[in-house]
Amino acid sequence: MSARITAVPAAAAAGTIKIAHFANWDPPVFISVAHAQTPAAGGPESTLLSLLPLVLMFVVLYFIMIRPQMKRQKEHKALIEALAKGDEVVTAGGMAGKVSKLGETYIGIEIAANIEVQVQRSAVVQVLPKGSLK
Repeated sequence: MSARITAVPAAAAAGTIKIAHFANWDPPVFISVAHAQTPAAGGPESTLLSLLPLVLMFVVLYFIMIRPQMKRQKEHKALIEALAKGDEVVTAGGMAGKVSKLGETYIGIEIAANIEVQVQRSAVVQVLPKGSLK
């Protein structure tokens, strides 16, 4: 590699400074060798083996994350559909009370004497045993 420093006339150098100019520069040898290599020849079994880790990761994620979530959703749906008047429930916000009114999407929960709030059915996270609230 050789570097040649060139002088720049004062009028041309008003806004810029040119430090060095590399003439006859060759890239390092190992780069051209790396580009010259051909990939190893493989058959269809090497393609299948390269996809195997991806398939295994999906199977593991299915059994660890997706399947349990679907099970919880199914249980929550059954819990919401089984709500009846007089059930003692806890909402997602932590409010506990007795179901006083049932609607398609909303339910009325009595949280104290003569105090009733309306919440969405999906906000119910737990049905308490009878007699839990006094």
